[in-house]
Amino acid sequence: MKALGIFSITLFFLLASTVSNAGNNYLTSNSGAEAGAKVKVVNFNEFEPILHQENDTVYVVNFWATWCGPCIKEIPYFEQLGVKYRDSNLKIIMVSLDMPNQIESKLIPFIEKNNMKNDVLLLDDPNFNSWIPVVDKEWTGAIPATLIYSKSIREFYAKELTFIELEEIVKPLLSY
Repeated sequence: MKALGIFSITLFFLLASTVSNAGNNYLTSNSGAEAGAKVKVVNFNEFEPILHQENDTVYVVNFWATWCGPCIKEIPYFEQLGVKYRDSNLKIIMVSLDMPNQIESKLIPFIEKNNMKNDVLLLDDPNFNSWIPVVDKEWTGAIPATLIYSKSIREFYAKELTFIELEEIVKPLLSY
């Protein structure tokens, strides 16, 4: 019985690492009406430069998961923001913290069902204690959480946001 438990744990990590070794490859659904949902799988070293861009773009980086009720509730607001300001210097990146071995079974179907158009990354780096404080020193790791930054501002919100709140934060940062 003990050997079966060890075998199961080993098999789980083997399968998880197989998916995570996709590196920065995109995993794409074949079932979508258009090109299908795409998810880029990254580790924190690949993801970290996104947190420190120094250009004229306003970045909205949301940390979420398909199993998080408050995250799911706010996703339409990020989509609405992306549509409303698509012709501006706004970049919305939705960072999924779902399990890598559930990309095809849960994440991609969720993206397609909710017609998500903003970029979606899956952050596959289980060493949370090392990268969470890099995102924000005060962040506990609870989701939803959103980092909004530009050249002139860097603010972190460890809470669910509404569309009105997002727009009040982002609109003054956009240059027209």
